[in-house]
Amino acid sequence: MAPGRSDRIRRLMKPLVFLLGLMPLAFLVWGFLTDTLSANPISDLTKESGVWTLRFLVITLAITPLREITGWNQLQRFRRMVGLFAFFYGCMHFTTYIYLDKFFEWQEIVKDVAKRPFITVGFSAFALLVPLAATSPNVMIKWMGGKRWRLLHRLVYVSAVAGVVHYLWLVKADTRRPLTYGLLVFILLAFRLVWYWKARPSKTGPASPAHRPLPSDALQ
Repeated sequence: MAPGRSDRIRRLMKPLVFLLGLMPLAFLVWGFLTDTLSANPISDLTKESGVWTLRFLVITLAITPLREITGWNQLQRFRRMVGLFAFFYGCMHFTTYIYLDKFFEWQEIVKDVAKRPFITVGFSAFALLVPLAATSPNVMIKWMGGKRWRLLHRLVYVSAVAGVVHYLWLVKADTRRPLTYGLLVFILLAFRLVWYWKARPSKTGPASPAHRPLPSDALQ
């Protein structure tokens, strides 16, 4: 492929990924406007936005392992965008709950968070994404320092696990989908543990160059 054409394709990839990230929102809005959602459209909006939050978290966690396996370093360029889409749909999920479901009845919301475990875990998963999104700009990396920034952004692992637990406790009966996401998160975190273990310096010498430390996943 000619260098010029390759550069053009690379430049088009980010807008394409951005448009793909907006597709779930477009389908939900279209369904709402055309009255093709279920008899409880508010429940549909809440559930689907929550599921897409978890999906984007899984994709975010998958980008670095896929890059390491395939050698396609260009994947890393999309990690910040995908992570921010996870936060965007998390905001949508939270907003539909507090506005369309609870009508900003804060006492009821506080009671829900305190007394219903699946809401407590879900709220915790969303709350963990807030500092990650807030510190996603490059200027925040410079301000915080790379080491502290990477340490903070490991919260994305906790948020993903909490999101799976929230989904699992929510559905109660048919647990196949949340368990599938749970398996994916487990595999992706296991990959990081194995990579970290291999990257440690051995007693006889430094780690192999091929086993460099795995970059921290983040909304970067």
